Amino acid sequence: MFLGMPAVIASEPMRRLMGMVERVARSHATVLITGESGSGKEVIARAVHHHSMRSQKAWVDLSCAALPEHLLESELFGFERGAFSGADSPKQGLFELAHHGTIFLDEIGELDLKMQVKLLRVLDGVPYYRLGGVKKITVDVRVVAATNQELESMVAEGRFRSDLYHRLSQITLKIPPLRKRMEDIVPLAQYFLAQHGERLRFSDAALDVLIAHPWPGNIRELRNVVTKAAVLTQHDVILPEDLPLSSAAAFDGYRTSPEGANSNGHAFENGTGASSAGASLDGMERRMILEALQATGGHQQKAAARLGISRRTLSRKLKLYESEGASATI
Repeated sequence: MFLGMPAVIASEPMRRLMGMVERVARSHATVLITGESGSGKEVIARAVHHHSMRSQKAWVDLSCAALPEHLLESELFGFERGAFSGADSPKQGLFELAHHGTIFLDEIGELDLKMQVKLLRVLDGVPYYRLGGVKKITVDVRVVAATNQELESMVAEGRFRSDLYHRLSQITLKIPPLRKRMEDIVPLAQYFLAQHGERLRFSDAALDVLIAHPWPGNIRELRNVVTKAAVLTQHDVILPEDLPLSSAAAFDGYRTSPEGANSNGHAFENGTGASSAGASLDGMERRMILEALQATGGHQQKAAARLGISRRTLSRKLKLYESEGASATI
């Protein structure tokens, strides 16, 4: 748990990332966290604060996309009485509230250029005024920012200041999408399911379906799917038909190139690619199983652990592929 937010981590990529988080947290460097929407950027940001020397001080967070420019400025820097209509009393800004602690600025790519200039000055340690104020304020704050946008591309397009980008990205932590860390799918799904009742569990077939899905919405999508299944099921065992997933949705994150390779650079076994009319969830599942076997040198127990399924389920799948004449190579 990091500031009340659970972290379920089983995959090697995420274990490596958390190791880096612990090292980075001990410094005072500004941290930029990148990753797809729903991949867990806030959890990593909270982990940075949790492991830092500021962990006993304030944690303050704000989504830069949640407020219009004029309100965002007053939220960050505060205001004095009479600064604008409705300002009946002075208010501290979030930077003041985070003094000696950490401020987390989510969706930093949504800041307009004027606010970027003001934020840069604060990051450089320049004292600032509250709106309508005459007294300069100096704060000691560790800034952690996050974005699902490509800030380098935005810099090239003139939509994000290069000096602010370099100031924010003293340390960059990139979170892999859920489809790149399959070992996390089952533990996460079981954690979300347990929140709806201790008796609920997934069937092996349901777990196979969860593993085969590419999760374009990442952890947020997985939590939503599990919640719906838990609420709507009429029995204690979640079956594949209880999961609100479709074959079309399963392939949404795997668009193919003209050469027939999917977004990860792999070709499907029949050579037609995910956009073929015959593409199915079974084909995705088969490819992932064969890739796991290849990565583990054909060791079924290790492959099953890598996929987050039982050895029995893997053996059953391989027997099915053998009866269909499927090759065990990619």
